[in-house]
Amino acid sequence: MHVTPELVLTKRVKITSHFVRPARVATVEYEIGPNEPVSTAVVRAVSAVQGREPCSLQPLADAVDPGALDALFAPQCGGTPRVGGRLSFVFNGCHVTVDNGEYLTLQLLEDRSCDERDEEYLDGRFR
Repeated sequence: MHVTPELVLTKRVKITSHFVRPARVATVEYEIGPNEPVSTAVVRAVSAVQGREPCSLQPLADAVDPGALDALFAPQCGGTPRVGGRLSFVFNGCHVTVDNGEYLTLQLLEDRSCDERDEEYLDGRFR
């Protein structure tokens, strides 16, 4: 039985055709939970975008050190949140960008060749 995490928030969807159902997902944004480690968020978001179980993915450690990733965006010693910061890497066929430890942006590598003729679908409308 396939279970997809429900925490992926689709903000931007590239449409390469005018069918009712989007033909390709080029960009997906995921909001990282307040107590969710960044490494866990990456695995959950990529598995949801690809429609796969997290355990079926290649290990995150093959792309980036999960402990270092979590430490990079963890609060400072006094508990003060870190401000800013961006890291990008490739994991399981997705270009992953972590922004400020709060959001992930995922681009499927097979879809990165979308050109300016593609329409963007934002908030339920084509733009």
